[in-house]
Amino acid sequence: MRPNTKPISTNELIVLLAMMISIVALSTDIMLAALDIMGRDLGVANLNDTQFIISFLFLGFAAGQVVAGPVSDSFGRKPVIYIGYAIFIFGCILSIFATNYAIMLVGRILQGLGAACPRIVSIALIRDGYEGRAMARIMSIVMAVFIVVPAVAPAIGQGITAFYNWRAMFTFLMIMAVISVTWFALRQPETLAVDQRRKFSLSNTWSGIVEACQYRRAIGYTVAAGLIFGAFLGYLSSAQQIFQISYTTGNYFPLYFGAASLAIGASSILNSRLVMRFGMRLLTHRALIGTTVMSTIFLILVVTFDGVPPFWSFMLWLLANFFCMGIMFGNFNALAMEPLGHMAGLGAAFVGSLSTFISLPLAWLVGSSFDGGVTPLVGGFAFFGFCSLVVMYWTERGSLR
Repeated sequence: MRPNTKPISTNELIVLLAMMISIVALSTDIMLAALDIMGRDLGVANLNDTQFIISFLFLGFAAGQVVAGPVSDSFGRKPVIYIGYAIFIFGCILSIFATNYAIMLVGRILQGLGAACPRIVSIALIRDGYEGRAMARIMSIVMAVFIVVPAVAPAIGQGITAFYNWRAMFTFLMIMAVISVTWFALRQPETLAVDQRRKFSLSNTWSGIVEACQYRRAIGYTVAAGLIFGAFLGYLSSAQQIFQISYTTGNYFPLYFGAASLAIGASSILNSRLVMRFGMRLLTHRALIGTTVMSTIFLILVVTFDGVPPFWSFMLWLLANFFCMGIMFGNFNALAMEPLGHMAGLGAAFVGSLSTFISLPLAWLVGSSFDGGVTPLVGGFAFFGFCSLVVMYWTERGSLR
């Protein structure tokens, strides 16, 4: 069968890109319910150290974006995505046969490196055809479709572990990768014409990074996104411990985790409808204020209950907080990418890698501080949300028009 050379419909593009982008979320969330089992089998002594199974994936993901974006600007979007999936599948194979924790972490880094290619090049692919509010709208719809994955992934992981073992989860990831890359190869045409490609060299890449840093909006919104994403990544790393240790939800953990994920999806759908009317900046600003204020107020209640407030109050905060996060996710990316359309691949790499490198140490700080309660998590959202607001005000210089 010959690959498609005609533009696919917007609806098919959204579903395809959502599936490709979701490889990172699937590789993260499918592990959550089995982290303690994986830790015991691989000889992890400290329970908090099992969080590295999550954070090392993002370490490879951050590093992979640095390479994937510039290379896709030079050689096209599709070849880079093919290479990325190959690396991802090799990382899964390594994890399947891991005999100790060190090998597992190497496999996770490789999975992150590989997953960075479809994730970051997909954003560049969207930027090839859309810009401004239209790009934000497409990104919001993609995020809304994509959010189904983290909503159901923990349940899938729990089911696979119950009927087979945790190693079978990596086989499942390989199957999903093969389906995704096959669909992409057969249906999605190349979006970067040969005459629009940048000559690849380290000097060109460095000059592009220097140029990107000169755009106040690109650097400002990227840093702001990295700060608040640090709190969110801290939640992903410690979610299993919070739900199953702090609140003893047992097998209901995937249900509660999925409900919070669906709140992000609902707000992404709402954002896709509102962004064309109100604009990205205003919506992002309001959502960031909402997250910061809610978390600060809830932190007082958390301290009052010695770190473990009533479960209903925690879920109420989590749902409201993640509703705000859903508005921020797509908009922050689109805001940072707005001035970088002429170098979409490098721009997406710059935004994605810098925001992830900023978020990783913050997430480690939040996750490693877990002491049986939710104080580090709520405090992280309150503090990093405030810092993100300060950066956003600096970026806009007080103007939200």
